Amino acid sequence: MSMPKGGNAPVDAGAVRIELSWRTGSGVPDVDASALLLSGGKVRDDGDFVFYNQPVHASGAVRHEGKRAAAGTATDTLAVDLTAVEPAVERVVLAASADAGTFGQVPGLSVRILDATGAGPGSTVPAASDGAELVRFDSQDATVETAFVLGELYRRQGGWKFRAIGQGYDSGLAGLATDYGISVDDPGTAPAGPAAPAAPAPAHDVPQGQPAASTPAPPAHGAGAPAPTPVRLSKVTLTKDAPAVSLTKQGGTSGAMRVNLNWQTRPAPSGSGSGWGRKLSRALAGPAALDLDLCALYELTDGSKGVVQALGNAFGALDTPPFIHLDGDDRTGAVAVGENLTVNLDQQRLIKRILFFVTIYEGARSFADLNATVTLTPQRGAPIDFSLDECTVPSNVCALALLINTGTELVVQREARYLVPERGVSPQRTVDQAYGWGMRWAPGRK
Repeated sequence: MSMPKGGNAPVDAGAVRIELSWRTGSGVPDVDASALLLSGGKVRDDGDFVFYNQPVHASGAVRHEGKRAAAGTATDTLAVDLTAVEPAVERVVLAASADAGTFGQVPGLSVRILDATGAGPGSTVPAASDGAELVRFDSQDATVETAFVLGELYRRQGGWKFRAIGQGYDSGLAGLATDYGISVDDPGTAPAGPAAPAAPAPAHDVPQGQPAASTPAPPAHGAGAPAPTPVRLSKVTLTKDAPAVSLTKQGGTSGAMRVNLNWQTRPAPSGSGSGWGRKLSRALAGPAALDLDLCALYELTDGSKGVVQALGNAFGALDTPPFIHLDGDDRTGAVAVGENLTVNLDQQRLIKRILFFVTIYEGARSFADLNATVTLTPQRGAPIDFSLDECTVPSNVCALALLINTGTELVVQREARYLVPERGVSPQRTVDQAYGWGMRWAPGRK
C-alpha cells in the first residue's frame, strides 16, 4: 500500500524489514539507511543510533543489514524485530543520508516496510524482497537535502504503526543525528573503541607443512556493553571507479583492523530465471546451510607465506606471525557475526601483502543469488566497505580485497573477483594461482 506524506497505517507483523531503494546512475550519490530508537523524542544514548558504523542495537531488535544492487536499483536494508524493541522505546525513526550529493540528485527514492516475521540469521524464510509489502512511501519533493527522515514506526494501542514523514535536513547525517541527541565525533580525530550438505562438498586444500593453530574459543559477547561515544560518521566505500584507499592517508595504520564478511541469500521465485541463476537458486534454497569461509593468503617481508582459514584449524595469531587471526567459523552470515578476521597493523612493517578471499565450503555451488558485504574497520581511521558484484559464472571462490605494503604506505584495494576453478582444482589453489602466491597445497577438511 502506497501512502502520501503524513499518512499512517498499521503494521501487522512481529518483525519487519525496511528497504530503502533508489535508482542508480551517473551523478547519483550513494545513500545510506539508518534508524534511531527514541524515548521521549530523543535517543537514550548513542547506542540507540543504528547505521553503517554501528550496525546492531544492543537489544538485537534493530540491525543494519547492508546494501545490494541489481538492474539499476540500489537497496539498503534495516531489520526490526518489533517484539524485541524495549518497552522504553516509543518510536523507531527511519532515516537516510546522501553521500557526496543531495537527495534532489537521487531518483526513485522510496521506503518499503516488508513482513519478515520468522526471518532471522540462518532462517530459511525468504529474503526481504520476497516478503509481503505492508506499506510503501515514495519521496518525490527532495531538493537540497543531504539527510532525510522518511518515516517512523511508532507504538499505538498495544501495536505498531508506520507514519510517512519526508522531512529533510541540509546539514547531513551529522545534523540529523545531533537533532535527536546523538553526540557526533569529528571524523578521524579519535580512535574507535575495541574492537549436512545437499551435495558433496568440493575439495579444499591446506598448505603443506603449515602448522595448524588450535580452534579458538568463541569470542565473548558482553551483554549491555556501552556503545562507542561519540559516534563516528565517516566511512569509505570502494567502487569499480574508486577501488583503492590508502590507510596511511586515512590515519588507520595502527591497532587492530577487523575484516567482516556478512551475507544474505536471495532465492529466486519459483519458476523464474534460467540457466545458472535458476539452478543455483535451488541449490541455495536446499536443506544444507550455506557455509562460507573467510580466508587470507599472506606474505611477510621475510618471504614467509601461508594462509589463515578454518580449514585445517589454521586460525593464525595476532601477536606472532602471521599477525592475522580468524575469530571463528560462522554459518549464518548475520551482520552482527558473519566471518571475521583481525589484522595487527602495529606489525605493518613485517607485512608485505594480504589477500582476503572467501570460499563456499558447502551448501551451494556458486555465489549466484548471494548478497554479500565486506567491511574493513581499522581501530583508527574511517571504516572501508564495499559490496560484491552479482556473480554470473559458476564460481565458488571470490578474491575480496588486497592489503598491500608499498614501502611508504598501506593500501586497501577492492578486488571483488569471482574465480572459476578448473576441474579437480581446489578454491584455495585457484586463488593462489590467480595471484601468484606460489604455495604447495594438500587436501584438507574442517
